Amino acid sequence: MTNSSSEPPNRVYAKPAEGHVSLGRGVRQVLFLAPMLLLFAVLFLGLAPRQRPAGITAGVIVAAVWGLVVGGVRVAAEWERGVILQLGKIQDVRGPGLLYVVPVLESVQFIDTRTLVINIPRQKVITRDNVPAEIDSALFFQVSDAKKAVISIQDFRFAVSQYAQAALRDVVGGLSLDDLLSEREQIQTQIGSIVEEHIQDWGMHIDSIRLQDIELPEDLKRMMSRQASAEREKRATITKADGDRLAAQSLAAAAQIMEANPIALELRTLQSIDGLGASPSNTVILFPVEMSKTLEVLRSRTTSGDQG
Repeated sequence: MTNSSSEPPNRVYAKPAEGHVSLGRGVRQVLFLAPMLLLFAVLFLGLAPRQRPAGITAGVIVAAVWGLVVGGVRVAAEWERGVILQLGKIQDVRGPGLLYVVPVLESVQFIDTRTLVINIPRQKVITRDNVPAEIDSALFFQVSDAKKAVISIQDFRFAVSQYAQAALRDVVGGLSLDDLLSEREQIQTQIGSIVEEHIQDWGMHIDSIRLQDIELPEDLKRMMSRQASAEREKRATITKADGDRLAAQSLAAAAQIMEANPIALELRTLQSIDGLGASPSNTVILFPVEMSKTLEVLRSRTTSGDQG
């Protein structure tokens, strides 16, 4: 039985809203209902009871025809363009605002000209130094020519996503792991330029591509962590050694100064005594420096007499 706690958490990504939101439904309803209510009111009030059945039949026919006519009213938002096809042939690009599509003869496909975003599914890639990695990314692009986006490619969203995936694998496959982790901005620019070069003919423009997450194997993460820890320890050791060297140089310089100026040594001794005497728990026994020098001279003479 596998431990569910060891499984990686499911990632949740934002999904863009796709498709055209009908803004003309309310307009069509008003254009249809207002005349029809007036028509049926006239039929009921203006016709005799015997004539009403025939009048209602005629009213239903008129309502059906009028509903077909009104059904061609469309509204394109400020960021939309409507590509009109007449009997399957590109006729015009209309919008934004109110536009009319001839029923049966014409059809319309709305294209969003805002900056669009597509989540590129997690891609498993192998770097140049044979390290596996999984990369999540997002593609930002914009439709610059609505007519080309309709007639040049079957599904421009799907096509751009697939091309970006292929470009991502190609670019990352030619890089080492260190380059992948340190040159993210350059990688994004390179992938964007490759995709941009090929989708211009589709009437689209790449804004940017962003690498959101780079997932490495767990054992490689542990090795990289140990490497970083060893690197920090090395820098700490070097820093400590440099500090010891500078301290030794300073002590040697101080010793030379005190040797040239005996009074400096005595002042340093008095400072040390003053620092020890500040605490009541310390007992300080003073030993004259001159006596220690005299004992040192006597010891040297004794040693030289024994050798003679």
